[in-house]
Amino acid sequence: MNNSILNTGIEQFITVGIEPLSIEDVVRVAHGYCQVSLPQQQTWRDFIQKGADFLDELLEQEGVIYGVTTGYGDSCLVEVPAHQVNELPLHLSRFHGCGLGKNLELVTARAVVVTRLCSLARGYSGVSLALLERLVWLLNQNVIPVIPSEGSVGASGDLTPLSYIAGVLVGEREVYYQGQIVPVQQVYTAKGIEPLILRPKEGLALMNGTAVMTAMACLNYKRAEQVAHAATLITALNVFALDGNPTHFDEVLFAQKPHAGQQKVAAQLRDWLESEVQTAHQSPRLQDRYSLRCAPHIIGVFEDSKVWLRQFIENELNSSNDNPLIDPINLRVLHGGHFYGGHIAQAMDSLKIMIANIADLLDRQLAQLVDHKMNHGLPRNLTGATADRLPLNHGFKAVQIGVSAWTAEALKQTLSASIFSRSTECHNQDKVSMGTIAARDAERVIVLTEQVVAALCCASVQAIHLKGLKQQLSPVLRAFMDWTLHSFALVVEDRPLQTELQQIMDRFANFELSNTDWMLQQEQAYAS
Repeated sequence: MNNSILNTGIEQFITVGIEPLSIEDVVRVAHGYCQVSLPQQQTWRDFIQKGADFLDELLEQEGVIYGVTTGYGDSCLVEVPAHQVNELPLHLSRFHGCGLGKNLELVTARAVVVTRLCSLARGYSGVSLALLERLVWLLNQNVIPVIPSEGSVGASGDLTPLSYIAGVLVGEREVYYQGQIVPVQQVYTAKGIEPLILRPKEGLALMNGTAVMTAMACLNYKRAEQVAHAATLITALNVFALDGNPTHFDEVLFAQKPHAGQQKVAAQLRDWLESEVQTAHQSPRLQDRYSLRCAPHIIGVFEDSKVWLRQFIENELNSSNDNPLIDPINLRVLHGGHFYGGHIAQAMDSLKIMIANIADLLDRQLAQLVDHKMNHGLPRNLTGATADRLPLNHGFKAVQIGVSAWTAEALKQTLSASIFSRSTECHNQDKVSMGTIAARDAERVIVLTEQVVAALCCASVQAIHLKGLKQQLSPVLRAFMDWTLHSFALVVEDRPLQTELQQIMDRFANFELSNTDWMLQQEQAYAS
Protein backbone atom coordinates (compact mmCIF):
# COMPACT_ATOMS: atom_id res chain seq x y z
CA MET A 1 0.00 0.00 0.00
CA ASN A 2 1.44 3.34 -1.02
CA ASN A 3 -1.23 5.78 0.16
CA SER A 4 0.46 8.77 1.78
CA ILE A 5 -0.23 9.97 5.29
CA LEU A 6 -1.13 13.20 3.50
CA ASN A 7 -4.10 11.52 1.78
CA THR A 8 -7.55 12.29 3.12
CA GLY A 9 -8.88 8.75 2.60
CA ILE A 10 -7.11 6.51 5.13
CA GLU A 11 -8.01 2.83 5.23
CA GLN A 12 -8.92 1.31 8.57
CA PHE A 13 -6.39 -1.51 8.20
CA ILE A 14 -2.98 -2.02 6.65
CA THR A 15 -2.31 -5.64 5.77
CA VAL A 16 1.26 -6.74 6.48
CA GLY A 17 2.75 -9.82 4.87
CA ILE A 18 2.28 -9.88 1.10
CA GLU A 19 2.43 -6.41 -0.43
CA PRO A 20 5.42 -4.21 0.46
CA LEU A 21 4.90 -1.42 2.96
CA SER A 22 5.73 2.21 2.23
CA ILE A 23 7.28 4.78 4.50
CA GLU A 24 3.84 6.35 4.77
CA ASP A 25 2.30 3.04 5.90
CA VAL A 26 4.77 2.85 8.79
CA VAL A 27 4.09 6.46 9.74
CA ARG A 28 0.31 5.91 9.70
CA VAL A 29 0.58 2.87 11.96
CA ALA A 30 3.06 4.66 14.22
CA HIS A 31 0.65 7.55 14.78
CA GLY A 32 -2.32 5.24 15.29
CA TYR A 33 -4.14 6.41 12.16
CA CYS A 34 -4.97 2.79 11.24
CA GLN A 35 -4.78 -0.74 12.56
CA VAL A 36 -2.86 -3.72 11.26
CA SER A 37 -3.92 -7.12 9.94
CA LEU A 38 -2.27 -10.22 8.52
CA PRO A 39 -3.21 -11.70 5.14
CA GLN A 40 -6.11 -14.14 5.11
CA GLN A 41 -4.85 -16.01 2.05
CA GLN A 42 -4.20 -19.64 2.90
CA THR A 43 -1.17 -19.71 0.60
CA TRP A 44 0.55 -17.07 2.74
CA ARG A 45 -0.33 -18.86 5.97
CA ASP A 46 0.94 -22.14 4.57
CA PHE A 47 4.19 -20.42 3.56
CA ILE A 48 4.70 -19.13 7.12
CA GLN A 49 3.96 -22.57 8.56
CA LYS A 50 6.32 -24.29 6.13
CA GLY A 51 9.31 -22.35 7.45
CA ALA A 52 8.43 -23.19 11.05
CA ASP A 53 7.87 -26.86 10.17
CA PHE A 54 11.22 -27.05 8.39
CA LEU A 55 12.97 -25.86 11.55
CA ASP A 56 11.16 -28.52 13.56
CA GLU A 57 12.31 -31.18 11.12
CA LEU A 58 15.92 -30.05 11.40
CA LEU A 59 15.72 -30.18 15.18
CA GLU A 60 14.33 -33.70 15.07
CA GLN A 61 17.25 -34.66 12.85
CA GLU A 62 19.62 -32.99 15.34
CA GLY A 63 20.83 -30.58 12.68
CA VAL A 64 23.22 -27.80 13.67
CA ILE A 65 21.41 -24.47 13.29
CA TYR A 66 23.06 -21.23 14.36
CA GLY A 67 21.18 -19.61 17.20
CA VAL A 68 18.88 -22.62 17.55
CA THR A 69 21.18 -25.44 18.58
CA THR A 70 24.24 -23.23 19.14
CA GLY A 71 25.12 -20.17 21.13
CA TYR A 72 25.12 -16.72 19.57
CA GLY A 73 27.82 -14.75 17.82
CA ASP A 74 31.29 -15.75 18.98
CA SER A 75 29.60 -18.58 20.89
CA CYS A 76 28.36 -20.23 17.70
CA LEU A 77 30.66 -23.23 18.32
CA VAL A 78 29.02 -23.89 21.69
CA GLU A 79 26.47 -26.65 21.20
CA VAL A 80 23.21 -26.31 23.12
CA PRO A 81 21.88 -29.67 24.39
CA ALA A 82 18.52 -30.68 22.92
CA HIS A 83 16.72 -30.39 26.25
CA GLN A 84 17.85 -26.72 26.56
CA VAL A 85 17.05 -25.57 23.03
CA ASN A 86 13.65 -24.15 24.02
CA GLU A 87 15.22 -22.03 26.77
CA LEU A 88 17.75 -20.36 24.46
CA PRO A 89 15.43 -17.63 23.07
CA LEU A 90 14.49 -16.58 26.59
CA HIS A 91 18.13 -16.25 27.58
CA LEU A 92 18.84 -14.19 24.46
CA SER A 93 16.13 -11.70 25.34
CA ARG A 94 17.27 -11.51 28.94
CA PHE A 95 20.99 -10.97 28.59
CA HIS A 96 20.36 -8.24 26.01
CA GLY A 97 18.15 -6.35 28.46
CA CYS A 98 20.87 -3.78 29.14
CA GLY A 99 19.64 -0.81 27.12
CA LEU A 100 20.10 2.67 28.55
CA GLY A 101 19.36 6.24 27.59
CA LYS A 102 16.09 7.94 26.86
CA ASN A 103 13.25 5.59 25.95
CA LEU A 104 11.89 5.73 22.41
CA GLU A 105 8.66 7.71 22.32
CA LEU A 106 5.41 5.80 21.88
CA VAL A 107 5.09 6.75 18.20
CA THR A 108 8.64 5.56 17.48
CA ALA A 109 8.15 2.33 19.41
CA ARG A 110 4.98 1.61 17.42
CA ALA A 111 6.95 2.18 14.23
CA VAL A 112 9.57 -0.32 15.44
CA VAL A 113 6.96 -3.02 16.09
CA VAL A 114 5.30 -2.72 12.67
CA THR A 115 8.71 -2.60 10.97
CA ARG A 116 9.78 -5.83 12.66
CA LEU A 117 6.43 -7.39 11.81
CA CYS A 118 6.90 -6.45 8.16
CA SER A 119 10.23 -8.27 7.99
CA LEU A 120 9.13 -11.41 9.83
CA ALA A 121 5.87 -11.69 7.88
CA ARG A 122 7.82 -12.17 4.65
CA GLY A 123 8.21 -15.81 5.66
CA TYR A 124 11.98 -16.23 5.56
CA SER A 125 12.62 -16.06 9.30
CA GLY A 126 11.09 -19.36 10.42
CA VAL A 127 8.70 -17.82 12.94
CA SER A 128 5.24 -19.06 13.78
CA LEU A 129 1.94 -17.48 12.85
CA ALA A 130 1.24 -17.14 16.58
CA LEU A 131 4.20 -14.79 17.01
CA LEU A 132 3.06 -12.61 14.10
CA GLU A 133 -0.47 -12.51 15.50
CA ARG A 134 0.83 -11.40 18.89
CA LEU A 135 2.76 -8.50 17.29
CA VAL A 136 -0.47 -7.47 15.53
CA TRP A 137 -2.30 -7.69 18.85
CA LEU A 138 0.25 -5.42 20.53
CA LEU A 139 -0.22 -2.78 17.82
CA ASN A 140 -4.00 -2.91 17.67
CA GLN A 141 -4.40 -2.94 21.47
CA ASN A 142 -1.72 -0.22 21.75
CA VAL A 143 0.29 -2.31 24.20
CA ILE A 144 3.71 -1.12 23.08
CA PRO A 145 7.13 -2.17 24.42
CA VAL A 146 9.15 0.48 26.23
CA ILE A 147 12.46 0.47 24.33
CA PRO A 148 15.64 2.24 25.51
CA SER A 149 17.22 4.13 22.63
CA GLU A 150 20.89 3.35 23.29
CA GLY A 151 22.85 0.12 23.02
CA SER A 152 22.83 -0.88 19.34
CA VAL A 153 25.81 -0.78 16.99
CA GLY A 154 23.57 -1.56 14.01
CA ALA A 155 25.03 -4.94 13.04
CA SER A 156 23.89 -8.05 14.26
CA GLY A 157 21.08 -5.61 13.95
CA ASP A 158 19.36 -3.79 16.78
CA LEU A 159 19.82 -6.64 19.24
CA THR A 160 19.52 -4.83 22.55
CA PRO A 161 16.59 -2.50 21.74
CA LEU A 162 14.70 -5.29 19.95
CA SER A 163 15.15 -7.54 23.00
CA TYR A 164 12.53 -5.36 24.65
CA ILE A 165 9.95 -6.58 22.10
CA ALA A 166 10.96 -10.19 22.72
CA GLY A 167 10.81 -9.59 26.46
CA VAL A 168 7.27 -8.19 26.23
CA LEU A 169 6.11 -11.18 24.19
CA VAL A 170 7.26 -13.58 26.93
CA GLY A 171 5.64 -11.51 29.69
CA GLU A 172 8.66 -9.54 30.87
CA ARG A 173 9.65 -5.86 30.68
CA GLU A 174 7.33 -2.83 30.51
CA VAL A 175 4.88 -1.38 28.01
CA TYR A 176 3.17 1.88 27.18
CA TYR A 177 -0.51 1.29 27.93
CA GLN A 178 -3.36 3.77 28.37
CA GLY A 179 -0.99 6.68 28.89
CA GLN A 180 1.18 4.95 31.47
CA ILE A 181 4.24 2.70 31.65
CA VAL A 182 3.29 -0.59 33.31
CA PRO A 183 4.66 -4.17 33.52
CA VAL A 184 3.36 -6.11 30.55
CA GLN A 185 2.38 -9.02 32.78
CA GLN A 186 -0.12 -6.68 34.45
CA VAL A 187 -1.77 -6.05 31.06
CA TYR A 188 -1.75 -9.73 30.13
CA THR A 189 -3.39 -10.65 33.42
CA ALA A 190 -6.07 -7.98 33.05
CA LYS A 191 -6.89 -9.16 29.53
CA GLY A 192 -6.63 -12.87 30.22
CA ILE A 193 -3.71 -13.27 27.80
CA GLU A 194 -0.92 -15.81 28.25
CA PRO A 195 2.65 -14.77 27.43
CA LEU A 196 4.18 -16.47 24.40
CA ILE A 197 6.67 -19.28 24.74
CA LEU A 198 9.12 -18.45 21.97
CA ARG A 199 9.90 -21.28 19.62
CA PRO A 200 13.51 -22.09 18.70
CA LYS A 201 15.01 -19.21 16.66
CA GLU A 202 12.10 -16.85 17.38
CA GLY A 203 14.10 -14.81 19.87
CA LEU A 204 16.88 -14.43 17.33
CA ALA A 205 14.42 -13.65 14.53
CA LEU A 206 12.85 -10.87 16.59
CA MET A 207 16.11 -9.30 17.67
CA ASN A 208 18.60 -9.90 14.87
CA GLY A 209 17.43 -7.19 12.46
CA THR A 210 17.35 -3.53 11.53
CA ALA A 211 13.86 -2.60 12.73
CA VAL A 212 14.79 0.21 15.13
CA MET A 213 16.98 2.16 12.71
CA THR A 214 14.56 1.55 9.82
CA ALA A 215 11.50 2.63 11.81
CA MET A 216 13.29 5.81 12.86
CA ALA A 217 14.36 6.38 9.25
CA CYS A 218 10.72 6.22 8.09
CA LEU A 219 9.67 8.82 10.65
CA ASN A 220 12.70 10.99 9.95
CA TYR A 221 12.05 10.97 6.21
CA LYS A 222 8.47 12.24 6.58
CA ARG A 223 9.48 14.90 9.10
CA ALA A 224 12.28 16.03 6.77
CA GLU A 225 9.75 16.39 3.95
CA GLN A 226 7.70 18.72 6.11
CA VAL A 227 10.78 20.74 7.06
CA ALA A 228 11.56 21.24 3.36
CA HIS A 229 7.96 22.33 2.63
CA ALA A 230 8.02 24.82 5.48
CA ALA A 231 11.47 26.17 4.57
CA THR A 232 10.29 26.91 1.03
CA LEU A 233 7.18 28.71 2.28
CA ILE A 234 9.26 30.72 4.77
CA THR A 235 11.76 31.64 2.07
CA ALA A 236 8.94 32.97 -0.11
CA LEU A 237 7.68 35.16 2.73
CA ASN A 238 11.18 36.44 3.40
CA VAL A 239 11.84 37.31 -0.24
CA PHE A 240 8.71 39.40 0.00
CA ALA A 241 9.53 40.95 3.40
CA LEU A 242 13.12 41.80 2.44
CA ASP A 243 12.26 43.36 -0.93
CA GLY A 244 13.99 40.44 -2.59
CA ASN A 245 14.43 39.82 -6.28
CA PRO A 246 12.01 37.07 -7.44
CA THR A 247 13.75 36.78 -10.81
CA HIS A 248 16.38 34.67 -9.05
CA PHE A 249 13.91 31.79 -9.50
CA ASP A 250 13.32 32.30 -13.22
CA GLU A 251 12.24 29.19 -15.14
CA VAL A 252 14.74 29.63 -17.97
CA LEU A 253 17.52 30.17 -15.44
CA PHE A 254 16.73 26.91 -13.64
CA ALA A 255 16.32 24.98 -16.86
CA GLN A 256 20.06 25.38 -17.27
CA LYS A 257 20.79 23.33 -14.15
CA PRO A 258 18.51 20.32 -14.49
CA HIS A 259 18.27 18.96 -10.95
CA ALA A 260 14.58 18.07 -10.76
CA GLY A 261 14.19 18.68 -7.00
CA GLN A 262 15.97 22.02 -7.20
CA GLN A 263 13.74 23.00 -10.12
CA LYS A 264 10.67 22.01 -8.09
CA VAL A 265 11.66 24.34 -5.23
CA ALA A 266 12.30 27.18 -7.70
CA ALA A 267 8.93 26.56 -9.35
CA GLN A 268 7.19 26.69 -5.98
CA LEU A 269 8.88 29.99 -5.18
CA ARG A 270 7.89 31.39 -8.59
CA ASP A 271 4.27 30.36 -8.09
CA TRP A 272 4.01 31.60 -4.54
CA LEU A 273 5.63 34.93 -5.42
CA GLU A 274 3.53 35.36 -8.56
CA SER A 275 1.48 38.29 -7.28
CA GLU A 276 4.67 40.14 -6.36
CA VAL A 277 6.23 39.44 -9.74
CA GLN A 278 3.19 40.96 -11.44
CA THR A 279 2.90 44.07 -9.30
CA ALA A 280 6.29 44.87 -7.81
CA HIS A 281 8.67 47.44 -9.19
CA GLN A 282 12.13 46.39 -10.23
CA SER A 283 14.03 45.07 -7.22
CA PRO A 284 16.55 47.59 -5.85
CA ARG A 285 19.20 44.85 -5.96
CA LEU A 286 20.45 42.81 -8.85
CA GLN A 287 21.41 40.00 -6.49
CA ASP A 288 20.11 39.01 -3.07
CA ARG A 289 22.26 37.41 -0.42
CA TYR A 290 22.76 33.68 -0.85
CA SER A 291 20.27 32.69 1.86
CA LEU A 292 17.50 34.00 -0.43
CA ARG A 293 19.02 33.61 -3.89
CA CYS A 294 20.33 30.08 -3.36
CA ALA A 295 17.41 28.65 -1.38
CA PRO A 296 16.38 26.27 -4.21
CA HIS A 297 19.93 24.99 -4.41
CA ILE A 298 19.99 24.22 -0.66
CA ILE A 299 16.47 22.87 -0.12
CA GLY A 300 16.71 21.16 -3.51
CA VAL A 301 19.50 18.85 -2.34
CA PHE A 302 16.99 17.11 -0.09
CA GLU A 303 14.25 17.20 -2.72
CA ASP A 304 16.56 15.53 -5.24
CA SER A 305 17.78 12.99 -2.67
CA LYS A 306 14.27 11.84 -1.78
CA VAL A 307 14.38 9.29 -4.61
CA TRP A 308 17.36 7.36 -3.31
CA LEU A 309 16.52 7.95 0.35
CA ARG A 310 13.09 6.37 -0.17
CA GLN A 311 14.63 3.49 -2.10
CA PHE A 312 17.18 2.75 0.64
CA ILE A 313 14.62 2.98 3.44
CA GLU A 314 11.80 1.04 1.78
CA ASN A 315 14.11 -1.71 0.52
CA GLU A 316 15.34 -2.20 4.08
CA LEU A 317 11.79 -2.05 5.43
CA ASN A 318 10.62 -4.79 3.06
CA SER A 319 13.59 -7.11 3.58
CA SER A 320 14.25 -10.21 5.61
CA ASN A 321 17.18 -9.02 7.67
CA ASP A 322 17.83 -11.54 10.42
CA ASN A 323 20.35 -14.40 10.39
CA PRO A 324 20.16 -17.17 9.50
CA LEU A 325 17.30 -17.00 7.04
CA ILE A 326 15.07 -19.99 6.51
CA ASP A 327 14.23 -20.82 2.89
CA PRO A 328 10.77 -22.46 2.98
CA ILE A 329 10.87 -23.21 -0.76
CA ASN A 330 14.20 -24.99 -1.14
CA LEU A 331 14.34 -26.03 2.53
CA ARG A 332 17.71 -24.49 3.28
CA VAL A 333 19.24 -22.55 6.15
CA LEU A 334 21.04 -19.50 4.75
CA HIS A 335 23.74 -17.84 6.86
CA GLY A 336 24.57 -14.24 5.95
CA GLY A 337 24.79 -10.68 7.16
CA HIS A 338 21.48 -9.00 6.28
CA PHE A 339 21.33 -7.56 9.80
CA TYR A 340 23.97 -5.02 8.72
CA GLY A 341 22.36 -1.57 8.59
CA GLY A 342 24.73 0.13 6.16
CA HIS A 343 22.08 1.50 3.83
CA ILE A 344 20.09 3.07 6.66
CA ALA A 345 23.31 4.46 8.16
CA GLN A 346 24.19 6.10 4.84
CA ALA A 347 20.66 7.45 4.40
CA MET A 348 20.50 8.94 7.88
CA ASP A 349 24.05 10.32 7.86
CA SER A 350 23.21 12.06 4.58
CA LEU A 351 19.74 13.20 5.66
CA LYS A 352 21.01 14.95 8.75
CA ILE A 353 23.49 16.97 6.68
CA MET A 354 20.76 18.05 4.25
CA ILE A 355 18.39 19.10 7.03
CA ALA A 356 21.08 20.87 9.06
CA ASN A 357 21.87 22.91 5.94
CA ILE A 358 18.22 23.97 5.82
CA ALA A 359 18.47 25.07 9.46
CA ASP A 360 21.55 27.11 8.54
CA LEU A 361 19.73 28.65 5.57
CA LEU A 362 16.84 29.80 7.76
CA ASP A 363 19.18 31.04 10.49
CA ARG A 364 20.82 33.34 7.92
CA GLN A 365 17.42 34.57 6.72
CA LEU A 366 16.42 35.48 10.28
CA ALA A 367 19.73 37.30 10.73
CA GLN A 368 18.70 39.53 7.83
CA LEU A 369 15.18 40.09 9.15
CA VAL A 370 16.26 41.34 12.59
CA ASP A 371 19.24 43.47 11.53
CA HIS A 372 18.14 47.01 10.66
CA LYS A 373 21.30 47.42 8.57
CA MET A 374 20.14 44.79 6.08
CA ASN A 375 16.40 44.27 6.53
CA HIS A 376 15.30 47.00 4.10
CA GLY A 377 13.09 49.11 6.31
CA LEU A 378 11.88 46.65 8.93
CA PRO A 379 12.13 47.73 12.60
CA ARG A 380 15.08 46.61 14.69
CA ASN A 381 14.60 43.00 15.81
CA LEU A 382 11.15 42.95 14.18
CA THR A 383 9.58 44.69 17.15
CA GLY A 384 6.02 45.84 16.69
CA ALA A 385 6.19 48.39 19.49
CA THR A 386 4.89 51.90 19.05
CA ALA A 387 7.42 54.73 18.74
CA ASP A 388 7.22 55.76 22.38
CA ARG A 389 7.77 52.16 23.51
CA LEU A 390 10.70 51.33 21.22
CA PRO A 391 13.44 51.90 23.85
CA LEU A 392 11.96 49.12 26.01
CA ASN A 393 11.15 46.48 23.41
CA HIS A 394 13.50 43.99 21.76
CA GLY A 395 11.13 41.88 19.66
CA PHE A 396 12.86 38.82 18.18
CA LYS A 397 16.37 39.55 19.48
CA ALA A 398 16.46 36.53 21.80
CA VAL A 399 14.65 34.33 19.30
CA GLN A 400 17.46 34.99 16.82
CA ILE A 401 20.00 33.99 19.46
CA GLY A 402 18.01 30.80 20.11
CA VAL A 403 17.85 30.01 16.40
CA SER A 404 21.61 30.38 16.14
CA ALA A 405 22.05 28.04 19.12
CA TRP A 406 19.73 25.40 17.63
CA THR A 407 21.40 25.70 14.25
CA ALA A 408 24.87 25.37 15.71
CA GLU A 409 23.85 22.24 17.58
CA ALA A 410 22.27 20.78 14.44
CA LEU A 411 25.43 21.41 12.46
CA LYS A 412 27.51 19.90 15.26
CA GLN A 413 25.49 16.67 15.00
CA THR A 414 26.29 16.10 11.31
CA LEU A 415 29.51 14.11 11.70
CA SER A 416 28.80 10.71 10.11
CA ALA A 417 28.06 8.00 12.66
CA SER A 418 28.86 5.22 10.20
CA ILE A 419 32.58 6.01 10.21
CA PHE A 420 32.79 5.15 13.93
CA SER A 421 32.55 1.38 13.55
CA ARG A 422 33.79 -0.50 16.63
CA SER A 423 34.82 -4.14 16.87
CA THR A 424 32.51 -5.87 19.35
CA GLU A 425 31.52 -9.27 20.71
CA CYS A 426 34.97 -10.90 20.78
CA HIS A 427 35.66 -9.49 17.30
CA ASN A 428 32.83 -11.49 15.71
CA GLN A 429 31.10 -8.18 15.00
CA ASP A 430 34.33 -6.59 13.84
CA LYS A 431 32.77 -4.12 11.38
CA VAL A 432 29.41 -2.59 12.28
CA SER A 433 27.12 -0.01 10.70
CA MET A 434 26.21 2.36 13.56
CA GLY A 435 22.92 2.79 11.67
CA THR A 436 20.81 3.27 14.78
CA ILE A 437 23.09 5.98 16.09
CA ALA A 438 22.93 7.67 12.68
CA ALA A 439 19.11 7.53 12.82
CA ARG A 440 19.08 8.97 16.35
CA ASP A 441 21.45 11.74 15.27
CA ALA A 442 19.19 12.51 12.31
CA GLU A 443 16.16 12.69 14.57
CA ARG A 444 17.95 15.19 16.82
CA VAL A 445 18.97 17.33 13.85
CA ILE A 446 15.36 17.30 12.60
CA VAL A 447 14.02 18.33 16.02
CA LEU A 448 16.50 21.22 16.19
CA THR A 449 15.61 22.26 12.66
CA GLU A 450 11.89 22.12 13.46
CA GLN A 451 12.62 24.54 16.31
CA VAL A 452 14.33 26.84 13.81
CA VAL A 453 11.36 26.48 11.46
CA ALA A 454 8.89 27.30 14.24
CA ALA A 455 10.82 30.48 15.06
CA LEU A 456 11.01 31.50 11.40
CA CYS A 457 7.30 30.92 10.92
CA CYS A 458 6.65 33.55 13.58
CA ALA A 459 9.39 35.97 12.51
CA SER A 460 8.45 35.87 8.83
CA VAL A 461 4.77 36.43 9.57
CA GLN A 462 5.73 39.30 11.87
CA ALA A 463 7.85 40.85 9.10
CA ILE A 464 5.05 40.64 6.53
CA HIS A 465 2.65 42.22 9.01
CA LEU A 466 5.04 45.04 9.86
CA LYS A 467 5.29 45.94 6.17
CA GLY A 468 1.53 45.56 5.64
CA LEU A 469 2.02 43.11 2.78
CA LYS A 470 -0.38 40.28 3.59
CA GLN A 471 -3.02 41.26 1.05
CA GLN A 472 -0.41 41.27 -1.71
CA LEU A 473 0.55 37.66 -1.01
CA SER A 474 -0.50 34.71 -3.13
CA PRO A 475 -3.29 32.52 -1.66
CA VAL A 476 -0.80 29.85 -0.55
CA LEU A 477 1.34 32.32 1.41
CA ARG A 478 -1.73 33.90 2.99
CA ALA A 479 -2.88 30.43 4.03
CA PHE A 480 0.55 29.73 5.53
CA MET A 481 0.39 32.99 7.47
CA ASP A 482 -3.04 32.04 8.81
CA TRP A 483 -1.74 28.59 9.73
CA THR A 484 1.02 30.21 11.78
CA LEU A 485 -1.27 32.81 13.34
CA HIS A 486 -3.42 29.99 14.70
CA SER A 487 -0.68 29.50 17.32
CA PHE A 488 1.14 32.84 17.25
CA ALA A 489 -0.04 36.34 18.11
CA LEU A 490 1.88 39.20 16.54
CA VAL A 491 4.44 40.71 18.91
CA VAL A 492 3.75 44.30 19.93
CA GLU A 493 5.06 44.40 23.50
CA ASP A 494 7.78 41.90 24.48
CA ARG A 495 6.49 38.63 25.93
CA PRO A 496 7.76 35.05 26.34
CA LEU A 497 7.28 33.13 23.08
CA GLN A 498 8.16 29.65 24.34
CA THR A 499 4.57 28.39 24.52
CA GLU A 500 3.71 29.59 21.02
CA LEU A 501 6.86 28.11 19.53
CA GLN A 502 6.11 24.80 21.25
CA GLN A 503 2.55 24.79 19.92
CA ILE A 504 3.86 25.11 16.38
CA MET A 505 6.35 22.32 17.10
CA ASP A 506 3.52 20.11 18.36
CA ARG A 507 1.51 20.77 15.22
CA PHE A 508 4.53 19.82 13.14
CA ALA A 509 4.82 16.58 15.13
CA ASN A 510 1.27 15.70 14.04
CA PHE A 511 2.04 16.57 10.39
CA GLU A 512 -0.62 19.25 10.56
CA LEU A 513 1.13 21.53 8.05
CA SER A 514 1.52 18.75 5.48
CA ASN A 515 -2.10 17.71 5.98
CA THR A 516 -3.69 21.10 5.29
CA ASP A 517 -5.90 21.28 2.20
CA TRP A 518 -3.82 23.98 0.56
CA MET A 519 -0.59 22.05 1.05
CA LEU A 520 -2.19 18.86 -0.28
CA GLN A 521 -3.34 20.71 -3.39
CA GLN A 522 0.11 22.15 -3.95
CA GLU A 523 1.85 18.79 -3.59
CA GLN A 524 -0.64 17.11 -5.92
CA ALA A 525 -0.10 19.86 -8.47
CA TYR A 526 3.70 19.45 -8.42
CA ALA A 527 3.45 15.66 -8.39
CA SER A 528 1.46 15.75 -11.61
